[in-house]
Amino acid sequence: MRKLTFISAFIVFLVNATVAQQLPIYSQYMLNDFSMNPAIAGTQDYFNVKSDNRFQWIGITDAPRTYILTFDGPITSQHVGIGTYIYTDITGPTRRTGFTTAYSYHLKLNSDLTLSFGLAAGLTQFAIDGQSISLQETTDPALPNAFASAIVPDFGAGAYLYGANFYAGIAAPQIIPITAKLTNIADAQDMLVRHYYVTAGYNFDVGNNFSIDPCIVGNYVYPVPPQVDLGARVLYMQKVWVGAGYRTMDAVYAMIGYVYQKNLTLGFSYDYPVTTINQYSFGTTELYIGITFNKSKASQPSL
Repeated sequence: MRKLTFISAFIVFLVNATVAQQLPIYSQYMLNDFSMNPAIAGTQDYFNVKSDNRFQWIGITDAPRTYILTFDGPITSQHVGIGTYIYTDITGPTRRTGFTTAYSYHLKLNSDLTLSFGLAAGLTQFAIDGQSISLQETTDPALPNAFASAIVPDFGAGAYLYGANFYAGIAAPQIIPITAKLTNIADAQDMLVRHYYVTAGYNFDVGNNFSIDPCIVGNYVYPVPPQVDLGARVLYMQKVWVGAGYRTMDAVYAMIGYVYQKNLTLGFSYDYPVTTINQYSFGTTELYIGITFNKSKASQPSL
């Protein structure tokens, strides 16, 4: 039976904490922003299928692995969008798996501005494989000695203001705190906690087929200090890009990407941790794949 590594022990602690960052972080969030805000569903005039696969802290046993698959698009020409996504977040003996659907309504403010509102609802399963954990005290009530899981509902909401060259949004996943009972401790609070995301970005056309996309994401979970992610990409002919970013209290990262025939988008990023965990890890990699459907010839590539 495997020994519980320090990273697994840390995550197991988080499962039983009421105040902790529970949702995964992505470096290529600008490519798959719908997973952060339900109001983004249907903002483009075609359907998207996107996959993000993140392997965190390479070199550490039982380090986090996150997989997400999203689908969204408009169901009316101007006003309504829908979307759904499934995901799993695995760290050692712990697993978080979920399914979420979203509905958005888009209100045209003027010829250049649209404001959308989104609601999301789904189910989340928390699970711990107690048989993969070796404990010094086998009677420790804080952890199960067999497989244990709990399924709870999950709700979120968001708003998104966007135009041809910019966007700004705010979202609150896990907006209703709900307890998932995973342990035998009577007063344990395995609770979904509210997360708050603020996003903004702009596309600058700098001529000669080049453009620059700076963006920012703010993430807050009470009472953890707010985290800010600053990133930017340089694009050539809306087909090839390179980029870099910095995430406070976490990592610096670089990314590259390519669009093939306007319908297939590939992206790759590498994070290097700026905390003391860099003594144990080689960094984090992330692979993004996006496919668009029913795309008009006048539409820009889904970047």
